[in-house]
Amino acid sequence: MNHLPDINIIVPLYNEIENFNILTERLISIVNKSSFKIEVILVDDGSTDGSTEKIRELALKNENFHGVFLSRNFGQQIANTAGLKFSNAKDGVLIIDGDLQDPPEMIDQFYALYKEGYDVVYAVRHSRKGFLFYKLAYYLFYRIMRRFSYITIPLDSGDFSLLSRRVVDHINSMPEESRFLRGMRAWVGFKQIGLSYDREDRAKGSSKYNLLKLISLALNGIFNFSKYPIRFSMFLGLISFCISLIYFMLTLIKKIFIGDVPTGFTAILFAVIMFGGLQLIAIGIIGEYILRIFFQVKNRPLFIVKERIQNGKKVS
Repeated sequence: MNHLPDINIIVPLYNEIENFNILTERLISIVNKSSFKIEVILVDDGSTDGSTEKIRELALKNENFHGVFLSRNFGQQIANTAGLKFSNAKDGVLIIDGDLQDPPEMIDQFYALYKEGYDVVYAVRHSRKGFLFYKLAYYLFYRIMRRFSYITIPLDSGDFSLLSRRVVDHINSMPEESRFLRGMRAWVGFKQIGLSYDREDRAKGSSKYNLLKLISLALNGIFNFSKYPIRFSMFLGLISFCISLIYFMLTLIKKIFIGDVPTGFTAILFAVIMFGGLQLIAIGIIGEYILRIFFQVKNRPLFIVKERIQNGKKVS
């Protein structure tokens, strides 16, 4: 490709062999029909099912596809970060999932809003298909984040979004190890707008995001963009102090006016267990912050690239 693309489409892929052919067929159709120049960045996040070979084969024969191969599985947020790092589009990038739940055909709608002056166009899930448990979990998560975050993170909006070149550059300048891209793009600011759509179920296969990964993503969002966890520790301490003070005052009053203070092992045991539990919760919250600081100060690279193919050639 002799000229820089107008838009990059970033697609993180981890063991998506079942969806690969239909995904790339749709992407090729979009690239060929588009009125603006598109380069697709396929990020292989340490796949083990043959996706790596498929990406390599496509990137070598089609110059509109740029293959980035990570040395192992780093996770979707880091895979998207790698795509942003290697994006070279003049106008911006569109981030989509590789399971076709995010229709790439919406790129024209995203780009039209970008041309109207919006730096961030994020997709808002008007409805979503899938298991009821996950639908409920996502619903609650976004509303909890909205309530406790110190920035406004749009409701029901995932990573499916178009980011302008300057937003991408600002996100690339952020060195934080625990990534939560939808929070980072909200933090950057500039002019933003939502675009409603109905989210389909996966085209084929099963989700690679298990419950533990979803919890980890949620913790990244809560601890990175909310002041409440650490303040919650202080709140627990104040509550514990107030309970102790009230209990002491009641005991003192009984001693003065009744002359007898009830004693018992059960009450003491209850108090020890309750306050011990509160202390462990507070220590756990503080420990979570310390753990994040520990990984951040190591200053390790966010990802390692073992191979890259661009313009139909391997890049050293």
